[in-house]
Amino acid sequence: RSSGGPHWLWFCSVGNLSGAVSEVSQSRTKAGVPIASVEDAQALEAVMANPPWAEIREKFQAALALSRVELHKNPEKEPYKSKYGARALLEEVKALLGPAPEDEDERPQAEDGLGAGDHILGLPAEVMEAEGPIAQGAVRLAVIEFHLGVNHIDTEELSAGEEHLVKCLRLLRKYRLSQDCVSLYIQAQNNLGILWSEREEIETAQAYLESSEALYNQYMKEIGSPPLDPTEHFLPEEEKLAEQERSKRFEKVYTHNLYYLAQVYQHMEMFEKAAHYCHSTLKRQLEHNAYHPIEWAINAATLSQFYINKLCFMEARHCLSAANVIFGQTGKISTTEDTTEAEGDVPELYHQRKGEIARCWIKYCLTLLQNAQLSMQDNIGELDLDKQSELRALRKKELDEEERVRKKAVQFGTGELCDAISAVEEKVSYLRPLDFEEARELFLLGQHYVFEAKEFFQIDGYVTDHIEVVQDHSALFKVLAFFETDMERRCKMHKRRIAMLEPLIVDLNPQYYLLVNRQIQFEIAHAYYDMMDLKVAIADKLRDPDSHIVKKINNLNKSALKYYQLFLDSLRDPNKVFPEHIGEDVLRPAMLAKFRVARLYGKIITADPKKELENLATSLEHYKFIVDYCEKHPEAAQEIEVELELSKEMVSLLPTKMERFRTKMALT
Repeated sequence: RSSGGPHWLWFCSVGNLSGAVSEVSQSRTKAGVPIASVEDAQALEAVMANPPWAEIREKFQAALALSRVELHKNPEKEPYKSKYGARALLEEVKALLGPAPEDEDERPQAEDGLGAGDHILGLPAEVMEAEGPIAQGAVRLAVIEFHLGVNHIDTEELSAGEEHLVKCLRLLRKYRLSQDCVSLYIQAQNNLGILWSEREEIETAQAYLESSEALYNQYMKEIGSPPLDPTEHFLPEEEKLAEQERSKRFEKVYTHNLYYLAQVYQHMEMFEKAAHYCHSTLKRQLEHNAYHPIEWAINAATLSQFYINKLCFMEARHCLSAANVIFGQTGKISTTEDTTEAEGDVPELYHQRKGEIARCWIKYCLTLLQNAQLSMQDNIGELDLDKQSELRALRKKELDEEERVRKKAVQFGTGELCDAISAVEEKVSYLRPLDFEEARELFLLGQHYVFEAKEFFQIDGYVTDHIEVVQDHSALFKVLAFFETDMERRCKMHKRRIAMLEPLIVDLNPQYYLLVNRQIQFEIAHAYYDMMDLKVAIADKLRDPDSHIVKKINNLNKSALKYYQLFLDSLRDPNKVFPEHIGEDVLRPAMLAKFRVARLYGKIITADPKKELENLATSLEHYKFIVDYCEKHPEAAQEIEVELELSKEMVSLLPTKMERFRTKMALT
């Protein structure tokens, strides 16, 4: 349910009368208790005489068949028709089984709560086999309560569902560590965990799910043999499952438990723990061949984002490579009982997931490039050759540690699958690029996935997603430009950024996409700003820059000013008044825009002294705004420490410069 699918149900059939007698007899014999007393004979006679097993089997199988019906196959006005039909049959089976045994049903209510059970408190359970007619009757009734609980949850009747599941736990409580009951008990707790999670009572959900995990671990440590599947409580001896099938089903129950725990820990912002459980879940799904390729791949790709944020690029690359390989299996493997119809043959879902995995690859390439830039740039954002040399010296150490790190990492798959994943990994570096050629390889990989993501996330229908992909593409060009030493080629990269971003502004309604508009305006302004700086640097190397270069610099300056001003104007209220207090979310961008506007006015090249004086005055006005704002709002100073110091310096210097300029103008 947590992943959007239906509850996990164990579908079972009911055995015949002789099977029930055989089961009781065998359980007593296995326990070393001879069936010799009159009481034993009478008990067995009662089992044989009372429950009409043929009728129970028929009704129970019919109930389970109805439970399996997909909701969309019901009448539109009665979406739960099949569920209600199944519920009625389950209630009839419950009535035929008779009332709960007194020693279980009349247990004080104080013990029904979450904190009352020993196992939920973290105390180990004791092994008590479900021997004898009373115990077996309690277990069968618990199976029905379980299915009724799931049925009510499926029809969004959570309170009734909880009641049935708690009854199931109560009936099984003292037998929960037995081979007969451990699987059913864990499944009931898993469903209660999901139920409380849907109520957003995350700590209660956590307690149920952690209880299931602890019970599984205790059972495997103390007993270890594959436990009965809940289906087997209604099967004759000759139809009982083989141990291999029992083990497969029990391990699947535990895998679901880990999957739900991963989501609970994610919700509780215990990200390290959530990632560990998610990784374990994915690994187990591959080991037991119990996965759907599309769902598995998107979960692995999503997990990569955790590792990317932790700068664990080797693990992120492994998750993404595995996602590619498993996604490639779509349509090539047979469906399992976990496969939902929605995941079946829907082309749109396939292309959407493909686009989402591509976006995860884009983030991998972009973050690795940006991390390399941060480690090699100087205090003005340019490549520091000394830092670059130091990182080259450390590269050998990083490569030497690779094998040791790989052995510690959790790896997906074995045999051919492992080889296929490794083949994808080998084509992608996880090390920070140290020069343009290495950076270009990552850039091209990221750009490949940009084109793949844009195939699905088009502007018509996926506006926000499409814009984010384009922004990532722009960011790839921006970080690649950092590694480029040729200033003309760097200019061309920024020009490519502008060419892909400017059309977005035309198509977007600023009223509905205000935040996105601001982001793009600021980014375009910054691209023009960088291009102007590069053109100025190129001109400085020339003895006598011609008028064409001067015009180019001024045009770039004008374009940067235009977009910075559009961004700043978007902060004004409906009366076009600039806010006295700028919100935290836009404080730094607003201050940076003000600072760069001030600098841009000071960089305008003009032969008109009067115009130059006006530009200096405008520049001073913007520098002064930054200084005055930080004096009124001291908390803003820490957002722009470097820019604030430079602004204070310019506020001090510019008036003197302007006065000298006025004097010079007067003399001429």
